[in-house]
Amino acid sequence: MKKLLLILVLAVMCSSVARASDALDGLDAHHKGNYAEALVLFKAALVNGSEIGRATAQTMIGVMYKNGQVVKQDYKEAVKWYRKAVAQGYEHAQYQLGFMYAEGYGVAQDYKESATWYQLAAEQGERGSMRALGTYHYYGHGVAQDYKKAVKWYRLAAEKGDLDGQTYLGMMYQKGQGVLQNYKEALKWYRLSAEQGSANGQYSLGGMYVLGNGVTGDFVLAHMWLNLAASNGAIKAADARDLVATGMKPAEISKAQAMAIDCKEKLYRNCY
Repeated sequence: MKKLLLILVLAVMCSSVARASDALDGLDAHHKGNYAEALVLFKAALVNGSEIGRATAQTMIGVMYKNGQVVKQDYKEAVKWYRKAVAQGYEHAQYQLGFMYAEGYGVAQDYKESATWYQLAAEQGERGSMRALGTYHYYGHGVAQDYKKAVKWYRLAAEKGDLDGQTYLGMMYQKGQGVLQNYKEALKWYRLSAEQGSANGQYSLGGMYVLGNGVTGDFVLAHMWLNLAASNGAIKAADARDLVATGMKPAEISKAQAMAIDCKEKLYRNCY
């Protein structure tokens, strides 16, 4: 009898693992760009998955409709799938729904409604929502403008590893908004973000070297970081780099370019 019970327990456990794996395998396939395979796995998770597996699958099917991956892009269909997942309290779906209201994708644009969904997700530790709430409080979108609350949410996002949250927290310290102005603290957060490959962090760190805020002004290092930021997609970085170059000698520019190549090879760490 005990042997039979053990066999039944193991069978249930193996079944649960298999069911959970559909959603996890779907995430892996999606990350690799294998969207057709991901969609099949997510649909399997809808039928056989655990509660978290189903919510994950619903959210990711929504993402695929939002982005037009394998399926025809359809914002309203994306919203429909997000709503299925938020009904289960899934924080990543709450973030996605907040984003749809922010952009007016598939729904009427509504910052207050967006802020509501971001708040729910942030309270569950979803770091993108924390950063979004920081920005909402910074600009007064859907909530009262409040720099101190912006700092609060940026800090929470930053401490959870959100790169833009780290950059924006650095910005608050640099500008002295919601906190006492502190260039050293700003530099710390910019560098943390920049060394993890954030184009915005690299752009901001380059600016600190231009201005000499928290560091000794250094056009070579400024050029290096701005060059890296430009190569990683920061919109204004190339113009800023070229402006800095007008105050540099050709040998200094060559040095900065060589340093940028070396820094990228070192994955942006210890680039001085």
